[in-house]
Amino acid sequence: MARQISPEQQEMVKYAGMALLVVVALWLVVGYAAAFISSFLGFLYPAYASVKAIESDRKDDDTQWLTYWVVYSAFSLFEFFTDLFLSWFPFYYLAKMLFLGWCMAPIASNGSSFLYSRFIRPFVLKHQKKIDESLDQVGGIAASTLNEAKDLAEQQASEFAAEQVKKSMQSSSADSSSHVD
Repeated sequence: MARQISPEQQEMVKYAGMALLVVVALWLVVGYAAAFISSFLGFLYPAYASVKAIESDRKDDDTQWLTYWVVYSAFSLFEFFTDLFLSWFPFYYLAKMLFLGWCMAPIASNGSSFLYSRFIRPFVLKHQKKIDESLDQVGGIAASTLNEAKDLAEQQASEFAAEQVKKSMQSSSADSSSHVD
């Protein structure tokens, strides 16, 4: 049987939660490893929620978290090129965490849905044919390069094995001629 929480305890939990949020916010502004913490927090809950979504029978939660990961990937790519400049702003990691919180918010019109429908989806649909053609070309180049590497490795292995057999035969014939004397 679940234990009832008194109004005083509820109030205490509420204040403890707010205090924790303030500490995390301050840490993201001035603390050590703010980049790691903001990335970790932006990954941890969504990863857990994604596993739960995969295991559920509902489709809407799958779509919600797939959308989050598409936006998170686009943001990570953007951040890769701009982090050197943006990380110097005092409230950057706090702003990043607020942005990721908005993107993962459990509401229908969260940041991921907004950014995906407003920017990412139109861009991908407009350029989808070019993207697919480029991916096909890259796939062909990768397959060709992999086949060439495999052929070269087989040739090198064959030559190495032949050289080892030749050395072994020379060594054994030298050993047998030395025993004749």
